Amino acid sequence: MDFTGKVALITGGGGGIGRATVLGFAAHGAKVVVVDIDEATGQASAELALQRGAEARFVRADVTQAVDVCSYVQASLDAYGAIDCFFNNAGIEGSIAPTQDYEEAMFDKVISVNLKGMFLGLRHVLPVMLRQGAGAIVNSASITSLFGGAGMPAYVASKHGVLGLTKAAAADVARLGIRVNAICPGPVATRMMRSLEAQRNPADPEAIAAAIRASIPTGRYTTAEEVANTVLYLCSSLSGNVTGTQIMLDGGRSGSGGAPSPNFR
Repeated sequence: MDFTGKVALITGGGGGIGRATVLGFAAHGAKVVVVDIDEATGQASAELALQRGAEARFVRADVTQAVDVCSYVQASLDAYGAIDCFFNNAGIEGSIAPTQDYEEAMFDKVISVNLKGMFLGLRHVLPVMLRQGAGAIVNSASITSLFGGAGMPAYVASKHGVLGLTKAAAADVARLGIRVNAICPGPVATRMMRSLEAQRNPADPEAIAAAIRASIPTGRYTTAEEVANTVLYLCSSLSGNVTGTQIMLDGGRSGSGGAPSPNFR
């Protein structure tokens, strides 16, 4: 897990999983480029990495816009000359409503960020890695990439798409020195889960959290740091022949005899 001299690019780097991954790469010697649409949280992640002695910089970008994606790729190259690891992570939860009531505008927004943003990242980072002849990419999918989830048609559809993109891209570059994998978290202790809990029961979000925890064999949410460690593993030489697959991090819920409860990362 030594990333000394390597360059790690993380989108959604201001959020819970993104920030934990930024700090994980920084702790293991990488130079880090933090990308987020939220300047305050993204800059804060970069500052935390700097405080830990890493080289780091922040780039504000909207991952749904090709010009912004090209800008964060170029900024990485201008600063450090390479992109060795890419955590294609930016995503949003959207609103909760049954499919028959889901607003078209919200559906478009979620698909744009979670799926188009993922595609644009692959589209513009892969050529850099192909020129280098090496690189590792991890896409943020979800346990809902494999199962459904009531009240979240846009999120579930987008995350199914992320898994499809992962497998297509991995097949395209498998013999060219690039690996592409996905992580599929279940409930993770982040802002997104707090938002989902509050949407499902505004009067008592903790009741939702308690019900979800009760459905998980380990009895708890995954931590952002545990997700980050899995990302680092998939970007490291320890997973040297692993590509085109996904790792689930859901505390055993999906393997305990039924599909996960409505929830997410």
